[in-house]
Amino acid sequence: MVEYNIKTRVVGVDISIESTTYAIVDVRGNIIAEGSFPTLDYPDVNNYVTALSEKIVTLVEENGGYETIRSIGISAPSASNISGCVENAANLPWKGVIPLSAMLRDRIGLAVGIANDAHISALGEHVFGSAHGMTDFIIVHIGTGLGSCFFANGKEMKGFTGYAGEFGHTCIVPDGRSCGCGKNGCLESYVAAKGIVLTAQELMAESDKPSLMRDIEKLTPRRITECCEQGDELAIETYKRTGRIFGIGLANYASVINPEAIILTGGVSRAGHWLVAPTYESFEQHLFPNMRGKVKLLLSKLDDRERDTLGASALAWEVPEYSLFK
Repeated sequence: MVEYNIKTRVVGVDISIESTTYAIVDVRGNIIAEGSFPTLDYPDVNNYVTALSEKIVTLVEENGGYETIRSIGISAPSASNISGCVENAANLPWKGVIPLSAMLRDRIGLAVGIANDAHISALGEHVFGSAHGMTDFIIVHIGTGLGSCFFANGKEMKGFTGYAGEFGHTCIVPDGRSCGCGKNGCLESYVAAKGIVLTAQELMAESDKPSLMRDIEKLTPRRITECCEQGDELAIETYKRTGRIFGIGLANYASVINPEAIILTGGVSRAGHWLVAPTYESFEQHLFPNMRGKVKLLLSKLDDRERDTLGASALAWEVPEYSLFK
């Protein structure tokens, strides 16, 4: 009789602009141990991968050892599950094509899978969150950037090179605002964090109305939301103007995909009804008539960091097992 060592844990890694979170996750989705560090502390990608490797190894050695770990899954902006690379990320400090999956595998000696952060959010929502049990849905992540992923007939749609769902880089305003991707008029430049702040600044420049926003040195979507809650007219109009554009983009997306639901995740989604109400009104107005009233617009109920770490761990289970230590 041949005995096999069935490994019952994986490592999930969530790379965002602000921080990198890494965690050991078991087969039931329980987080056994985790850690984090600021991503921007390592502007050189080689130093970053070295630091991440050392931190993962330390965490693993302190919590059961290598013999318990099957593989590693990574969530990162502009990553391709097909190539295993982070390619030309608009908001990360590392430029060009970064073979992050291979770099980490070479240092740690375990199988590594990587996917776009929006795709990982979709996996997390499908397995653990609001999309559980759904077969056709769209996840839209709104934060520093604007990413998305969609499932059709129960399967994640990756596209030929792994970049299906680059919703944020669809053109919504011809010859409009410049975007970090190098194009002009991208939806991300109007709906993601920097775009919302720019809309608020434009509104204040267009009007002499008093606004709490005028006294805020560093304006952010969170601060704009706080102003909305105090009745600030220009802050409320900022989200109305954002919602009108966002709703058109979502209606175009849904008219092609025909989803059961669109689930919003990310820090900007915490604006709640200030953003969702005008978005949904515009969405219904511009949606293909046969779909009106049939597509749910939902806010994720999961903590972003936990969902994306768990989503990365779900990806890790899909990676063919490999180890230098067998």
